[in-house]
Amino acid sequence: MKLYYSHNLNPRVAVAVAKHLDSPVDYVRASPRHPDNIEAFRAINPNALVPVLVEADRTLWEVDAIACRLSALAGSDFWRTDDQLPEMIMWISWSAYHLTRAGGTLYFYKLIWPRFSDETPDQAMLDEALADFRTYAAVLDQHLEGRKWLLGDRISYADFRVATPLPFAEGAGLPLAEFPQVQRWHEQLWALDAWREPFAGLA
Repeated sequence: MKLYYSHNLNPRVAVAVAKHLDSPVDYVRASPRHPDNIEAFRAINPNALVPVLVEADRTLWEVDAIACRLSALAGSDFWRTDDQLPEMIMWISWSAYHLTRAGGTLYFYKLIWPRFSDETPDQAMLDEALADFRTYAAVLDQHLEGRKWLLGDRISYADFRVATPLPFAEGAGLPLAEFPQVQRWHEQLWALDAWREPFAGLA
C-alpha cells in the first residue's frame, strides 16, 4: 500500500493515523496540484488532492475513509464499529463543519497564505473565524469535562479528527488556554509520538 501525503491539515491526520496503527504503508510525499503533476495525479484522485491510499485493488481518498480502512486492516477499534460508531461519526462531522472549519481558516490565512501572497487577509473574516473557534471550543470543553477522550476512556479516531488544527494552535492564534479541558486533551494527544511527529523519519 502507498499513502500519498503532504504536510497540510488533512494529510497530516492521515499520516498520524497510519503511524498510530503501525500500518504497513509506503509513504509518498506528493504535490498533486503542481502543474507538472496534476493530470497524472487525477488517475488516483480526480480531485487532485492528498491524502490518497492506494492498494492493489482499490484507491481511497479523503482522510476519514483512509482512517476507516487502516483501522479495519489493523483489526483495531480506533475506528469504532460498536454502538459508539454513531457518536464517533457525529464528532467527525461536527469537526469538519465547525471546529476544524474555523481553525482551518486561521491556519490557512496565518500560516499558509503568507508564503504565497503579500496581500493582507480580510480582518473581518479572521475575526469571524476566531469567534467561531471560541464558540465551538467551548462546546468541546464542556463535553470533555470528566472524560479522558471524546468517547470515554479509550482514544478513537474522533480524537484525531476533532484535533486536526490544534497542532498549529500557536501559529494560527487558536486560544487553547481559554479552554482548560481542551488544553488538557490536546496535551494528552501531544504525548503520542504519532500525533506529535507524524512525519518523523519520512523524506
